[in-house]
Amino acid sequence: MHIRQSTEQDVERIMQIYARAREFMAQTGNPNQWGPTNWPPEQLIHQDIAQGKGYVCEHEGSVVGVFFFDQGLDVEPTYAEIDDGAWIAGGPYGVVHRIASDGSMRGIGQFCIEWAFEQCGHLRIDTHEDNRVMQNLLRKLGFVHCGTIYVYEDRFPRLAFEKV
Repeated sequence: MHIRQSTEQDVERIMQIYARAREFMAQTGNPNQWGPTNWPPEQLIHQDIAQGKGYVCEHEGSVVGVFFFDQGLDVEPTYAEIDDGAWIAGGPYGVVHRIASDGSMRGIGQFCIEWAFEQCGHLRIDTHEDNRVMQNLLRKLGFVHCGTIYVYEDRFPRLAFEKV
């Protein structure tokens, strides 16, 4: 597997992967993270591509995973306030959002998160409280639960994780 920036030619495949991810989340007890809003919207994917922050994971020439990655100082405004805890470290960090796979093989999510961590050495990720699959993966990869944050898209709290 390898990671590359996504392009406009990837959009149809990316949207297919997100549709599959919404189905998977609903089947595994997490229907509210992306389902009610049909998240993420295609317009946001085009924005990610234009800003150079959209990425895909390829295996044998096929796009099997997708995610958003950015890094810098205070790159995620919703992380400025954290309830019921605190971030481990200050300074610049990377953030991963909207990670999803097509389900064709195991380890896609882990590969993408490990790649993102290698880019910056300090990564923050949040996930819906019902997303047990992502929570388990983050803990397996050495992330620490730091508290709760809130996103702009909906009213559901998100569990905030960090790895330094």
